[in-house]
Amino acid sequence: MSTPDDPAPLDETFECSFEFQPGWIDLTLREGTRAEAKALATQVVNRLNPLGIEIEKSAVFDDLVERAVDLNDDVPTLAAAYYSEAGEALANLMVDSYGDEGVPRPGPEEVVPLLLRWGNAQVTGGPRITRVELAAGPAVRIQAMLKVKRMLGFGRKPAGFIRYAVFPPGMESLVVVTVTWEKVALTEQITELADEAVRTMRVTPLPGG
Repeated sequence: MSTPDDPAPLDETFECSFEFQPGWIDLTLREGTRAEAKALATQVVNRLNPLGIEIEKSAVFDDLVERAVDLNDDVPTLAAAYYSEAGEALANLMVDSYGDEGVPRPGPEEVVPLLLRWGNAQVTGGPRITRVELAAGPAVRIQAMLKVKRMLGFGRKPAGFIRYAVFPPGMESLVVVTVTWEKVALTEQITELADEAVRTMRVTPLPGG
């Protein structure tokens, strides 16, 4: 519950865009409804090559709908997923921004523990932390493995993640890109896909609030 002393969320609007390679599908929903997710899934499935897909279109459709609804649950700036030519989802990508009015944006050192926080998972092993320069601005990149809580809280399953904390010039917000995947055997491939996508990201501040 917020109190009168809590700072107001930062009212800063911007446009975020990627030059996605084939396989990435933008799943951002404006309204966040299941009906909107179904309409989006219908468009995607109708574009699929029936000869190049090993999974029933109905299964791909259902996965797209559920994934779009789940990824848009917290109203991200952008949500996407990477699908193999066989129609299997391999990775999720989400972009969001963080900031409060009157509160300085955390610096590169301060942001690291924030990037390692997971509500339903625990980071395992030593995370790889690097600083990079992106088209969207300077960034801190973290890659590590996770143990994710299973349904009902019984046991944990491995997963991988990459997080970029981006500090766009001319903005007060911190922009965070999170890519997650469950097929740890494909970590190298997904890492390349994620890094390639993030290098194309553009963040453009918009006038007004």
